[in-house]
Amino acid sequence: MGIWNGSAGPLQAVARNLFGTLAGKSHAQPTGGAVSRGGLKERTQLATLLVELWSQTVLARIGGRAVPLGYVPVPVPERLLIAPQDLRTGDATVASEIYSGRFAFAGKVMALDGRTAFELVPPSVEWAEALHGFGWLRHLKAANTTIARANARALVGDFIRDPGKAKAVAARPDVAARRIISWLTQATFLLQDADHDFYRRFMRSLAKQVRQLRRMASDAPDGYPRLISIVALVFAGLCMSDQPRLLKAAQKRLGEELDRQILPDGGPLTRNPGMLIELLLDLLPLRQAFTARNQQAPAALMNAVDRMMPMLRFFRHGDGAFAHFHGMGHTAADQLATILAFDDARGAPVANAPYSGYQRLDARSLMLIADTGPPPPAVASWEAHASCLAFEFSSARQRIVINCGVPEVHREMWRQVARSTAAHSTAVIADTSSCRFLQGGSMTRIFGAPIVAGPKHVEVQRGTRNNALLLRASHDGYAEAFNLLHQRSWRLALEGNRLDGEDIFKPAGEGGALPAETFAIRFHLHPSVTVERLDDPHTALLSLPNGEAWAFAAPHLPLVVEESVDLAASGGPRRTSQLVLTGEVARTPRVIWTFVRTREAQSVPSARPGRG
Repeated sequence: MGIWNGSAGPLQAVARNLFGTLAGKSHAQPTGGAVSRGGLKERTQLATLLVELWSQTVLARIGGRAVPLGYVPVPVPERLLIAPQDLRTGDATVASEIYSGRFAFAGKVMALDGRTAFELVPPSVEWAEALHGFGWLRHLKAANTTIARANARALVGDFIRDPGKAKAVAARPDVAARRIISWLTQATFLLQDADHDFYRRFMRSLAKQVRQLRRMASDAPDGYPRLISIVALVFAGLCMSDQPRLLKAAQKRLGEELDRQILPDGGPLTRNPGMLIELLLDLLPLRQAFTARNQQAPAALMNAVDRMMPMLRFFRHGDGAFAHFHGMGHTAADQLATILAFDDARGAPVANAPYSGYQRLDARSLMLIADTGPPPPAVASWEAHASCLAFEFSSARQRIVINCGVPEVHREMWRQVARSTAAHSTAVIADTSSCRFLQGGSMTRIFGAPIVAGPKHVEVQRGTRNNALLLRASHDGYAEAFNLLHQRSWRLALEGNRLDGEDIFKPAGEGGALPAETFAIRFHLHPSVTVERLDDPHTALLSLPNGEAWAFAAPHLPLVVEESVDLAASGGPRRTSQLVLTGEVARTPRVIWTFVRTREAQSVPSARPGRG
């Protein structure tokens, strides 16, 4: 189960032991005369980031559009033409909690005690985001009672009168977009039996919020926040009467963003697999909304959905969970199943996603996914991780090697640890991440924490030889700090019983020498994997819940088993283990390791009635 009590808990102590000061040491700091050059280079990178942000904003406002989106009129609609489908499922039991005055969001519970929900001081930003996003309306709709409907109208009316203590959160583009979409999708439920006064107040507030979002959408942070903001405007143009100009401008803007943010292989610009799920949960109903209005959906929308659907299968392990890369957390199985029901192709996943920077190897029941790309562009790297050449490995429905991922709640507390290279199954040099994140009080408050330095060149080769799938990749994320290249190779046997790996450290320049720095090669294990040490100091036995057993061996280095944390576990972070190989780069420039299945999965006999 998850471990969290709102303060520094046992798992945070584990994280500190594991990662030390790495979260704050995101890249090696030069010494001596290199300090000024390093500082100048970082200032140059920051200036480049500012120029990118400024140019994006200018292009978003004036580039190629006769009327910029921020100036399109949004009259108060006379009526709503359609109510889009909500693909996210509701839970009637949550409705009873809300009716009793208990609001449980993001791991925190707040009681009204005679106040409105919006008068409460939010216990966390995530709690405020959930409250002001109004996604909980679907739970009241699931109850489908007169009381639930009246309660929903009362809560919406409270917000219309005063958004309360978290006005700043409520005004954020991504939160406002979620609220607009929630109001539109639940409009039939909300407005059934509503009096004329509530109907007019609802319409006026909806139009006001759309106007505000229209002005902010182009300035929203790159990635999902900007896309969902524009998606909400297209929904508003389709659902609200008297909005032809808004629909035309927002539809054009959405096409531009989808073409830019959804890459040719279907992966997102942010490289976060979870963005596919969140975005498709809104793009699929949007596609249906165009049909309901007897309008042809934009080609960019149709093409983006067609590209994204195969990538859902690319990132899935045998148990249905997504691989933990670049901000991916727990996989909501019900949401993923809902989206996959729209997939007509249902073919095998692609193996090569070069634009997204990922590779996949499949051999019978074995599957491996590797991060083989540089970090996303700085303007889209707010949540990106220092995970180049990290991988995840599974056998049938059992995950074996994972990355730590990110938690569903309290993300800010774990953010630095989760983004570090040490939180991924790859090699770490001198306790230093392969990327540098923007740090510093005022700057991070303004710009967040994008990646300002990291791997620039990632070379990838794949093929088949000697009855095995081969994948080799290298990155230069440590070249500037340590004059070092990291190369990793994987060899997956086609028989589906063995994975061989090799990590090689090379000088970045010709004739250079390898530094006398330490390395740690980490293999984070899924919490369901049990580790048993053998007499051989180079070997460990891994037991899986289905009875399957694997041996891990690294003949040239002693193997250490350490604690780790699965941040993306269902219900919150869970304690787990990791296999760690350590050494000195100059002395051990080549490390080989192997996973070999030693016992097949055991069939579990079904229990007979009356036999306990």
